[in-house]
Amino acid sequence: MTNELAAFLVRAEALLARVEAMLPATPGAPDWSAHAYRWRKRNGGGRLEAVHHPHRIRLADLQGIAEQKARIERNTRQFVEGRSANNVLLTGARGTGKSSLIKGVLAKYGAKGLRLIEVDKGDLVDLPDIVDLIATRPERFIVFCDDLSFEASEPGYKALKSILDGSIAGTADNVLIYATSNRRHLMPEYMAENLEAQRVGDEIHPGETVEEKISLSERFGLWLSFYPFDQDHYLAICTHWLRHFGVDDKPALAARQEALQWSLERGSRSGRVAWQFARDFAGKLGKP
Repeated sequence: MTNELAAFLVRAEALLARVEAMLPATPGAPDWSAHAYRWRKRNGGGRLEAVHHPHRIRLADLQGIAEQKARIERNTRQFVEGRSANNVLLTGARGTGKSSLIKGVLAKYGAKGLRLIEVDKGDLVDLPDIVDLIATRPERFIVFCDDLSFEASEPGYKALKSILDGSIAGTADNVLIYATSNRRHLMPEYMAENLEAQRVGDEIHPGETVEEKISLSERFGLWLSFYPFDQDHYLAICTHWLRHFGVDDKPALAARQEALQWSLERGSRSGRVAWQFARDFAGKLGKP
């Protein structure tokens, strides 16, 4: 071997080493012992990152949404038992328990094989990769997409639409999508879109833009709607959380006026606001 060839090979090996260092590392196998996961992107690659201490919420602690709770629990129970079940879209007022319900079903059914994968909106383009990764696992996976809202041109919108119902590949039997949004159709709706509607006889036919927006939400088999709580519901939830934090009945009853003032300051009567008030009130009384 000539000196020139030897020097060339040394330089080539050094160059390959630098290139390999820039490439994304091959992700290791996920920790399948966990009940909850996040999809994480690093250096252009994605992997399932185990969440060993997920936010645990008991379904019994979610007040004022009994009908929604019963329907999502029934759907999840069917799924865990290997029976047919639907993808779920939870929409409506903020702070009313949409995300908490999904965390609650994980807490109840995690020991029976249910798993939760949280995917950010920007990573929804990776849904096919996620489904392929878990398709052969024995567990039952809910892909959790929180607080969704799209523009039609976003790539995540198209990926979600295909996974729900529209791809040439069938969706794995052990995967469902549970998504929350403040928008019923997951996309902004504009007054000008109503001008596209056409009258055919006595019927009104929506324009193409409206039809496109509706087509995504229609791919969810189960819709759950959430509404702002009235005053009585809000106060009942405050009382529940005050007891949860160890506040006795007498001071809890006396706190009603403070609870109302708290909601006025925040411009909302919701389960989240009630929980925040109870934490503050209990803390002032020295409760842990």
